Amino acid sequence: MSNKEEFADIIREHQGLLYKVSAIYTNNEPDREDLFQDIVYQLWKYFDSFRNESKISTWMYRVAMNTAIIHLKKVKRTPTSESITDSQIQISDVKDEVFEERMRLLHQQIYDLNTLERGIMLLLLEGKSYQEISEITGLKPSNVGTRISRIKQKLRENMTKA
Repeated sequence: MSNKEEFADIIREHQGLLYKVSAIYTNNEPDREDLFQDIVYQLWKYFDSFRNESKISTWMYRVAMNTAIIHLKKVKRTPTSESITDSQIQISDVKDEVFEERMRLLHQQIYDLNTLERGIMLLLLEGKSYQEISEITGLKPSNVGTRISRIKQKLRENMTKA
């Protein structure tokens, strides 16, 4: 299998994580598409340097999140108050209006976090361990735990204000 074929297979297999990172760091479809393409380009650019020292998905998350953060700095965007839609994050089919409103508020609060906090929450919600989050973000595992604790406290405080 050629490098191009292997890369295409890996992108197809892990495109969900790329879409999630693109969605969490942008607020409209054209920007999501641009960021997604930029992430794929960066993955291709550094594909030959991947040394199998971590899982491919860990490496991809790290490249995707770094690319997203650099993308935000380039565009010099500030987060808007646009909410994350159901199409970006699948919410339970439960038709409880109170539950749906609380989920909408929670997603809004996550979107309003700074870029690193948003990325950490994305990874935590993906079920990643502190060790995996550490490998992806470059933070120490103990620092990941502390940051998650602080983020959760910030979200609790913001949810009670909302």
